[in-house]
Amino acid sequence: QVQLVESGGGLVQTGGSLTLSCAASRSFFSINTMGWYRQAPGKRRELVATITSGGSTKYTESVKGRFTISTDSANNTVNLQMNSLKPDDTAVYYCYAASSFRGYEYDSWGQGTQVTVSS
Repeated sequence: QVQLVESGGGLVQTGGSLTLSCAASRSFFSINTMGWYRQAPGKRRELVATITSGGSTKYTESVKGRFTISTDSANNTVNLQMNSLKPDDTAVYYCYAASSFRGYEYDSWGQGTQVTVSS
């Protein structure tokens, strides 16, 4: 699997912005899709956004127009720019990657980074 290291979480006021970054380790795996999930206290983990190797993106409805997912192929990273943050965005955010190697597919997860939006 691909090793994923996240950064950029923190505490921000309502209406503020944060940018999360997830760096993938150098490996023989070909990353097909990268994205972000989040898990709020007392809630189930949910998909936030994904981006494919072809550049196609998907967002959960609650973040459309506020969050932007992007990749930096040169640095093997995926970023999540989060604007107009709300208290409901408070969660642990997890980077993930769907990759393949020698015909096999794998899912990789980051350790999670806390995002807290104060009211």
